[in-house]
Amino acid sequence: MSNQKEKYTKQVNIKNKRAGFEYAFIDTYAAGLVLTGTEIKSIRLQNVNMTECFCYIQDNEVFIKNLHISRYSEGTWTNHDPLRERKLLLTKREIKKISSKLIEHGVTIVPTRIFINDRGLAKIEIAVAKGKKTYDKREDLKEKDTKRDIERAMRG
Repeated sequence: MSNQKEKYTKQVNIKNKRAGFEYAFIDTYAAGLVLTGTEIKSIRLQNVNMTECFCYIQDNEVFIKNLHISRYSEGTWTNHDPLRERKLLLTKREIKKISSKLIEHGVTIVPTRIFINDRGLAKIEIAVAKGKKTYDKREDLKEKDTKRDIERAMRG
């Protein structure tokens, strides 16, 4: 029993690194996820791939698509479908804010990270974002390189 608890005690913080490079974030929201039992166990083991997932609004509800949560290795016939659509839990006010911003051209909802809060619930951070142009991406890379050079110069 202690081995199982040790397996789950590490902090879960799964990031979508590609999203920060492809999009400029306007607003961020923390939403709950509607999950099954084997899905939360896989998340705690950090068996999640967020590279091609996206969110959309349908009938005043927010859903996430293409979020790959791997099958739980010790699951039986109750195991989940890795790519199923999952509902996100947000308040009506937050959904109205998000949908009003989606009217603009080029704005979308991007999942940025999955984490487990202090109560043990799985949460997903989503961002209302606008796609970056290629020159914006180059500027970000230049800034990153200059910061790295400054840090190196300060160290030694």
